[in-house]
Amino acid sequence: MFLTDDKKFMTRALKLAELGKGYVSPNPMVGCVLVKDGSIIGEGYHEKFGGPHAEIIAIRNSKKDPSGSTAYITLEPCCITGKTPPCTKALIDKDIQKVYIAMLDPNPLVNGKGVNELKNAGIPVHTGILHKKAQHQNKAFTKWITTGTPWVSAKIAQSANGYMGIDSEKSVWLTGEKSQKHAHQLRTQVDAIMVGRQTALVDNPKLTARKATGRNPKRIVADTNCTLPMTLYLFQDGEAETIILCSEEKFEQKQTTFCKYISTRKENGYLSPEHILQTLGKEGITSLLIEGGHKLINSFKQADLIDEVYVYTAPDNLENAELKNPIQISSNWKIRKDHALGSDHLIVAEKRKEKCLQEL
Repeated sequence: MFLTDDKKFMTRALKLAELGKGYVSPNPMVGCVLVKDGSIIGEGYHEKFGGPHAEIIAIRNSKKDPSGSTAYITLEPCCITGKTPPCTKALIDKDIQKVYIAMLDPNPLVNGKGVNELKNAGIPVHTGILHKKAQHQNKAFTKWITTGTPWVSAKIAQSANGYMGIDSEKSVWLTGEKSQKHAHQLRTQVDAIMVGRQTALVDNPKLTARKATGRNPKRIVADTNCTLPMTLYLFQDGEAETIILCSEEKFEQKQTTFCKYISTRKENGYLSPEHILQTLGKEGITSLLIEGGHKLINSFKQADLIDEVYVYTAPDNLENAELKNPIQISSNWKIRKDHALGSDHLIVAEKRKEKCLQEL
């Protein structure tokens, strides 16, 4: 059981951790709050990849001597030396009195070892406070560090009667300004966006977050035979890193001034969704947003590789259309959000995972 104040301080740490979203990958988001005599004396969060960890920043920001304080940390402190020294050592050296941790680090190099190091130093450690919120916050990191593949979200804009477009040869705009701004904000929160060759060719998208505040993600196009023209915005604007996934049977990996080509395994004539994720995972991509087109989204759906969907529904029907939304929200999905965006409607749903024997 945790006290109300414990939950209050961990809630603050989780809010701080969220500020690193989009900037720390492939590291996890982490927040830390230091409390002394019932008040917060220091706080921090992991701000960017390669930078100081949350615990170090909280200690540096302390307005009082942190010795004897209680630390509330959203993720188990690291006990290994990577780009930065281990945080467990800093907590021990600063004579932190007690530590509350929301979730253990899923990284097998750390998992449980950071807690043990603190306990061996005589520091009481309490784990599991607000752990579900912490797990949800770092779901992409957890999947990537344990499976080597990114968390996959699919963004779908559909008409009121469930169509994504007329056909694969025509570009059609379905949703309103609020949905577009929301989708652009979503782009700032993922490592990469992916579209298929036909979407890139027909829509000539920029795939940037120009209607939101934040950084642009990497842009990925599945172009099996490398036939896209170099006149597309993706190759010309220099706004973000562009990656072309192509057939390993025909092409080798190479880097040009305007994009990176990564060869990928084919399956039944198309790039394998499973191998795409393995390839992107090796590139350090922990979260992937698939924005189209219909064929690409359907291939990942058929392979059961989509973890989460964002479905934006416009108020009007699309007549004489062929591209039906391949993903239907059923009991296999857990709805996390369901609300209006101007005249549109947004549903965010996460794939339900099968429970393991220990959970039954």
